[in-house]
Amino acid sequence: MDRKEAIALLRSYVKNEKMIAHCLASEAVLRALAERLDADVEQWALAGLLHDLDVEITNADPKVHALKGAGILEQHGIDPDIVEAVRLHNEEAAHGGTRQKPLHHALAAGETITGLITATALVYPDKKVASVKPKSITKRMKEKAFAASVNRDTIMECEKLGLSLQEFVELSLNAMKKIGPDIGL
Repeated sequence: MDRKEAIALLRSYVKNEKMIAHCLASEAVLRALAERLDADVEQWALAGLLHDLDVEITNADPKVHALKGAGILEQHGIDPDIVEAVRLHNEEAAHGGTRQKPLHHALAAGETITGLITATALVYPDKKVASVKPKSITKRMKEKAFAASVNRDTIMECEKLGLSLQEFVELSLNAMKKIGPDIGL
């Protein structure tokens, strides 16, 4: 499936533009991670783009979110490794599965850090990701009350990819800065 087809598929299930922006941000972060780790760039980017395909049809119910999405992706003939990573990105719905492969950790950590970066950008006066500094993100990691729904332990799975938090923050922030206008930041 090429990117144009993937975006059409995503938009057929997701109508909320903020959720589309999150998926685009996740795609950018996963693309950057794959480039850095010499992984399959298109595969990882597609996983980032489509990981929340079912968020609206499941009402983001943590017990089923990602399971339905994985099923939809299977029906569309998506690479089984992507399907597995999508299924495992929501640990509450994984039903006994555990993240073990680099793509699993990359998707979980990558899509999660986009929330922290977005929340940080939104407290800046211009609300632009271009203004955010890596130090601000690492500082916000320590503030549990800030973006409280962002799972810091999931972000720390970057270490399972051989990246320090600082490296991961810089890579992710730079990826999102490249597409800031596309995601309204």
